[in-house]
Amino acid sequence: ARASQVSQSMTTSAHARRDIAADINARILTSLEQGVMPWRRPWDGARTGPVLPRRATGECYRGVNTIMLWLASAAHGYSSPYWLTYKQAAKLGPHVRKGERGELVVYYGVAQRREARSETGSGDETFRFLKAYVAFNADQIEGLSEAFHPQPEHGAVAPIAAHEDWFAGLKIARMLSRDTACYIPSRDVIAMPPLGAFHSPEAYAATLNHEAVHATAAPHRVGRDLSKRFDKQAVAAEELVAEIGAAILGAHLRLPPDHIFDHAAYIGHWMSILRSDKRAFFHAAAQAQLAVDWLLDKSPPAGASDVAA
Repeated sequence: ARASQVSQSMTTSAHARRDIAADINARILTSLEQGVMPWRRPWDGARTGPVLPRRATGECYRGVNTIMLWLASAAHGYSSPYWLTYKQAAKLGPHVRKGERGELVVYYGVAQRREARSETGSGDETFRFLKAYVAFNADQIEGLSEAFHPQPEHGAVAPIAAHEDWFAGLKIARMLSRDTACYIPSRDVIAMPPLGAFHSPEAYAATLNHEAVHATAAPHRVGRDLSKRFDKQAVAAEELVAEIGAAILGAHLRLPPDHIFDHAAYIGHWMSILRSDKRAFFHAAAQAQLAVDWLLDKSPPAGASDVAA
């Protein structure tokens, strides 16, 4: 939507919700067809640490919005992590440049629909709705203060010792393996090769994050079972959740999304999942966010004030 056409948020109907999901799936599919995993793309080669997209208040976006705003920033070369609505920008005094196109941001809410009382005493019905609005990057807005254009923090990548301290707080068992990183559900343990097997400490930490997201599927943690929705594609769907979750988690922990193990082999499976289920990426991103929430609640990273935002 162009700046001149958007002045308020909108609540979508059931039909519009399907359109939003289809649009997001289509954009992710386009990236995957090009061999690009969009949750990694914004930081390829970067060593200043990833940046989570933020609302005008400074709170971090969540779930599918994080991925889509990362994708938009990479596509347009935005350097600011801040995203504002047309009204928010106008309230501060600055204005969105004429002709700029914003990005759709979505979130679920819960409301009650009052039903007519009958002899059986039927009550109110609780339902979920999808609210959508358009946000503009701070780079598209003229007159914002320097606070909305923070300078890159060179050397901001967290050291491996800090990551080890964070992982220890999860109390998830870890064992040494020769050349394979994986989570073993039957033993509830993460198997990891030694640090020296990785091309960098950041790659080791990112791989451990990936496996930690897998570990949240255990019933005594988040309790994620994707087989009910994805059936024979559940393994590939779980890998998609772990990929998205590791990227978001790494951003919170100030780690680049390095990974020694090539998950490109799953791209074909992910494309198949998204083609057959237009809400699949919505669902995977939501599950990834739940996993990240559990991990950060269990072991809050030192100095992070926006983990729960």
